[in-house]
Amino acid sequence: MTEFGKSTTTDEVLEGIDLSGRRVVITGAASGLGRESARTLAAHGASVTVLARSAKRAAGAVAEIEGLVPGAEVEPGVVDLADLSTVRSFAEGYLATHEAVDVLINNAGVMACPFGRTVDGFETQFGTNHLGHFLLTALLAPALLRGTSPRVVTLTSAGHSRSDVDLADPNFDSTEYSPWIAYGRSKTANALFARELARRAGSRGLLSFSVHPGGIFTDLGRHLNEELMNEMATFAKARAAASAPEGDHPTGDDAASFGFEWKSIEAGAATQVWAATAPELAAHNGAYLADCGLGVLGGDPGVNGFLPYLLDDNHAAALWDLSETLVGSTFEL
Repeated sequence: MTEFGKSTTTDEVLEGIDLSGRRVVITGAASGLGRESARTLAAHGASVTVLARSAKRAAGAVAEIEGLVPGAEVEPGVVDLADLSTVRSFAEGYLATHEAVDVLINNAGVMACPFGRTVDGFETQFGTNHLGHFLLTALLAPALLRGTSPRVVTLTSAGHSRSDVDLADPNFDSTEYSPWIAYGRSKTANALFARELARRAGSRGLLSFSVHPGGIFTDLGRHLNEELMNEMATFAKARAAASAPEGDHPTGDDAASFGFEWKSIEAGAATQVWAATAPELAAHNGAYLADCGLGVLGGDPGVNGFLPYLLDDNHAAALWDLSETLVGSTFEL
């Protein structure tokens, strides 16, 4: 596999690659990692649909990308993942005007927000991060299967290590709410969905990956206060110590002491761009990716490791069935 790493940028990933003729759809593309992914993919010839929560945000992102990439083929679209009616509306319009999708990047999300519910009554993080993307992917599946070497890239996080998904109480109807536990559940759901999609659609030529982008300062962290940041740091330190080789446990209180480093937006978006384009990944359908490489089972999730429950295929299949029931739509694969 090509030697990239945690500091690799999107432009380095795509150096020398021509994406002309590839059609890409990206959620959460008005800012942060989504917009950077849209910019660099468009700069290399891809036609990109920039999805955002509002028409104003989508149009603004398109204008910015066109300013940075003269001649870029970019178009706006509106999807609010916390309102499934907008997902259905976008998909209906897209399928009426586009024959295929070659790459879908499920990039948008919310993190550690106060307890709330989506328009459809789901806990905000599970509903937005997982169910919204699940429905979008399901509705675009016919176009994806008509695509050329189609790929679906779904963002997960080191946060998956906070909790496995709870299929008995996904919306915290009876469980005491915790912002980080809810985030962890949703990010585990993202990874399990990506793996199950690969299992179900791999024979149709579709590749599906989950991606941990690393720590980046973006709008995703808008709900973080000092208490939540301290809780995250304490957990990350303990997690790094637990995954370190015997006799090599980190010490100290600063982030650097337990292997955590902030990435630039260009480096943060690199793994999802790599997942969307790298030919060498064809042999690793369903994989968890981080730092432009394959994830490491049992390694530090704050770097590139992941927990064993992301490989639970029975749980992944059960989550898929539950998700179809909750959103009221089935995948046609």
